[in-house]
Parts: sequence; structure tokens; C-alpha cells
Amino acid sequence: MARLPVVSGRELVNALRRLGYEVARTKGSHVRLVCPGRPSLTVPLHDELDRGTLSAILRQAGISAERLRELLAR
Repeated sequence: MARLPVVSGRELVNALRRLGYEVARTKGSHVRLVCPGRPSLTVPLHDELDRGTLSAILRQAGISAERLRELLAR
């Protein structure tokens, strides 16, 4: 399994938007993302996401670390 990249919350939101997620709302330092046919996600807008938090978000979204790296490279 590939190592998780170090990303900020905003970088992750931008990568997930490339998959079709849209920002539903922002409350405090958290963004709620929705996408038809996929589970909704909550992403904290921290400067650097913890590995466990990032791993849980990717698991909920159904994407791998490799796929995330591809989305970040765009």
C-alpha cells in the first residue's frame, strides 16, 4: 500500500471536487462535500491533515492513496 501524501484540507477538497464532489456547506473549519451516488464527506480545513483523518476520508470516498496522488497532480 502506498504511503499517504501530506495534504491540507483545502488541497483535499480541490482533489475531491475533481471527482465530482461539490461543496454543500462550510461550518467553522469544516467543509461538507456531496456527490450523487457517493457518500457525503466532511473535511476539516486544517493546514495539514492527520494520517488517520485522511485515511478515513479516503476510505469513505472509496479512493486509494495512488488515486489521490493522481488527483493532486492535476
